[in-house]
Amino acid sequence: MMEHDENVGAVVVGFDRHFNYYKVQYGTLCLRENPECLFIATNCDAVTHLTDAQEWAGGGSMVGALVGSTQREPLVVGKPSTFMMDYLSNKFNIEKSKICMVGDRLDTDILFGQNGGCKTLLVLSGVTSLSMLQDPKNAIQPDFYANKIPDLLSL
Repeated sequence: MMEHDENVGAVVVGFDRHFNYYKVQYGTLCLRENPECLFIATNCDAVTHLTDAQEWAGGGSMVGALVGSTQREPLVVGKPSTFMMDYLSNKFNIEKSKICMVGDRLDTDILFGQNGGCKTLLVLSGVTSLSMLQDPKNAIQPDFYANKIPDLLSL
C-alpha cells in the first residue's frame, strides 16, 4: 500500500522528463482520496520538440495517464486555454483585441490567441511548416504568418 499526503490540495501535471509509474500512482491517490484536490494541467500538447531530430511525447501524454487512472478532466491553465490570457489582460489592463499572440504551433499558440480574442501571428521556424498551414485539413488559420521572427524587424 502506498501512503500519500492527505493534505495535498492540487496535482499539477505537465511535461516531465522523469515521469514514471510512481508519480502516476501518487497523483492518482491524491486525486481519488483527497476530496477537494484540484487536477491542474499545464498543457495537453501531444508532442513536444526537444530536438530537431524527432518529436517526443508531450505533456498531454502525462496528463492523459492521470485522466485514464482517475476518470477526471483537468483544469488546463496553459495554451490553448484562455486562463492565462484572461489573467494577463486583467493584470495589465490591456484589451485582448490589442494583443497579438506570436507562436510556432497552430494547435496551441495560434488557438490560444484565437480563443483569447487576440490577433495571431504564426512563425514558420518551429513546429508548424508552410505545408501544414496550407493543408486543406487544417482548420486553424492565423491572422498573419512569417517565416521567422527576424522577418518582423523589416516591417
